[in-house]
Amino acid sequence: MEKWALVTGASGGIGKDISRLFAADKINLVLVARNKNKLEENKREFEKTYGIKTEIFSCDLSEPHSPEKIYEYTRNKSINIKYLINNAGFGKYGDFIKQDFSVYEKMIELNIKSLAGLTHLYARDMVSQREGRIMNIASTAAFQPVPLLNVYASTKSFILNFSEALRNELKETGVSVSVLCPGETRTSFHKTAGFPESKFKKSHLMESKEVAEIGYKGMMRGKALIIPGLFNKLLTFSSRLAPRRVVPGISRFVIEKIKI
Repeated sequence: MEKWALVTGASGGIGKDISRLFAADKINLVLVARNKNKLEENKREFEKTYGIKTEIFSCDLSEPHSPEKIYEYTRNKSINIKYLINNAGFGKYGDFIKQDFSVYEKMIELNIKSLAGLTHLYARDMVSQREGRIMNIASTAAFQPVPLLNVYASTKSFILNFSEALRNELKETGVSVSVLCPGETRTSFHKTAGFPESKFKKSHLMESKEVAEIGYKGMMRGKALIIPGLFNKLLTFSSRLAPRRVVPGISRFVIEKIKI
């Protein structure tokens, strides 16, 4: 039976780089993102370079019922998803009360609801076949409250806890659940989130390809928690040791004072 991977947020960044790794391993792809043109470009690249089958599904995962539409699409095409990568997500920089709440509604719908929905749909099929791997993309922001990225960090905390709990629930089923927690990575995230341009200093950011490769290898080995980079590992560990009351202040200092 052919094996397929479904990757959300697959038009660029970590999502595209993880998709390329699947393609190099001759695993067929379902690519999901809003930008249809970029998905079509990726489809042509992967099929020409790696000789795999590639399907694209252009949709906005912040819209209700998007997971059901994607699932119906793959079912109608008899595509058997063995790997699910929930990568799509976005953040918003700034004080919580100064933003239009509709932005946070879309963020929660995308970062949490669509991720949980896709996982629920495809995990059931994987369990019935006793085979499958799921990797959800969280962030080092998941390990502490982060002022000025308040809702984003909170959604990533959900993803981290959700993934670790689900892994335990599925431990005897043949289905592995991993969670990838990147730190600062060279993608379009900061621009989309609205970080001030004066804060950008990209020399120390991890490359998207490096993060994708670490995540991919970790998932294939069945690793539970994947944190790319020594600095990011130290950062998440230290946040657990610091007194809870001081952590938000430290997080804010990093966001406001340290160039990203």
